[in-house]
Amino acid sequence: MDHDTRLKRLRFRAWHRGTREADLMIGGFFEAHHPAWNSAELDWFEALLEEQDVDIMGWAIGSIACPPEWECAMMQTMRSLDFVPIEK
Repeated sequence: MDHDTRLKRLRFRAWHRGTREADLMIGGFFEAHHPAWNSAELDWFEALLEEQDVDIMGWAIGSIACPPEWECAMMQTMRSLDFVPIEK
């Protein structure tokens, strides 16, 4: 799959998680940070999207322990939560 198609697919999957909260957290994270991601980081995010939303959100907000395989600089960035777009 070419790079642009992959990004479109990841964007869709990030923004269509099942709950508005997950859409904002995961989709917002994607929008704010994906332009700087390399191939390995895109791989990490693509694999993360296979996990349950409640787990991803719990790891990101620190309410549940993050498994070692997901603990990395990208998860630390997700924990910053300074990327969620809120319409006023």
